[in-house]
Amino acid sequence: MGRHTWMDVRTEAREGARRVGRRVGRRAAALGLGLTALAGIGGVGAVAMAVPVAAMPCEDNVKACARLSTNEAWLSDGKGTILRGPVRMNHGAPGSETPVGMFAVQRKEEVHLSKEYNNARMPWSVFFDNNGRAFHGGDPARQSAGCVRMADPDAQAFFNGLNVYDRVQIVP
Repeated sequence: MGRHTWMDVRTEAREGARRVGRRVGRRAAALGLGLTALAGIGGVGAVAMAVPVAAMPCEDNVKACARLSTNEAWLSDGKGTILRGPVRMNHGAPGSETPVGMFAVQRKEEVHLSKEYNNARMPWSVFFDNNGRAFHGGDPARQSAGCVRMADPDAQAFFNGLNVYDRVQIVP
């Protein structure tokens, strides 16, 4: 789950920690902070920590947002609630820049092999423009040929959270 949601704690032994976590969460929300919950290991209770969260710099009605200047991306519900993010990502290298603007998801491919780049693997691809650019998995430390590349777990969350026609915004 994203860092902004309460992780489901499934045992009765953790119920007290959940009540404390909800109180902390309400106080954190009142202060404009996000809530990160860390599940305990080996039966240890959950710990809730309030942490500052970077606001999504895109319009509230978009489902995916990427800010090129900070290499961050967000997945939202399209109504202003962040579901995941900010997550680390990278964008197009000089000469292959990722375009800035408003787009719509055109298609999705769980495992795409790029014909242009020697069958380069692009897992969890969510294509958003007419030139083959997509949100997809890979090494977020490397720049791309114009795509928004993120770690595979983040790309999978974007793949699962986005549908054809959903709005995508890329900002500088």
